[in-house]
Amino acid sequence: MRRAVCPGSFDPVTNGHLDIIVRASRLYDSVHVAVMINKAKKGLFDIDERIALIEQVTAELGNVRVEAFNGLLVDFCRQREIPAIVKGLRAVSDFDYELQMAQMNNGLSGVETLFVPTNPAYSFLSSSLVKEVAQWGGDISHLVPPQVLDALNEKLRQQ
Repeated sequence: MRRAVCPGSFDPVTNGHLDIIVRASRLYDSVHVAVMINKAKKGLFDIDERIALIEQVTAELGNVRVEAFNGLLVDFCRQREIPAIVKGLRAVSDFDYELQMAQMNNGLSGVETLFVPTNPAYSFLSSSLVKEVAQWGGDISHLVPPQVLDALNEKLRQQ
C-alpha cells in the first residue's frame, strides 16, 4: 500500500490545503493529514476543531485519515510506516525553506518529500491571510470550504 502524509497546522484548512490533499489522495492509496500541535502558538481553532473541519471537508475522499501530531514529522512517519511527505509549494520562497526540511527529514529517516505546485488560483493563499481578511470583514468564501467559512465566522463572532 502506498502511503503519504500531508502535514500542516491547518488553522484553518483552506482551499489551497484541500487542493494538495485531494491531489495526494489521487496519487496514494492512503493519505494521513498530520495536524501539528504547537504548544508555543495559540491558534484560532484548537486541535480538535481543526481535525473535525479537515475530516468534514475530506469525508468524500475515502482514503484520507486525519490525526494530530506533536514532535518530529519523521517520527510520525516512522510510527506509521509512511515513506513520503507531500507538500504544496506556492512560491520560490516556500521552496527554499521546504527543501531544507526535506533534506533534513531524508537525512534523519530516509523519508522522501514530494513537492506539488499549488494551483495558481491559490498561490497567494495562507491560513494567516484568510484569518486576517475575515477579521476585517472581507469575503473569503472563495478561499475556504463552506464548513470552514461557517466555523470561522462563528469563531470570530465569539471574540
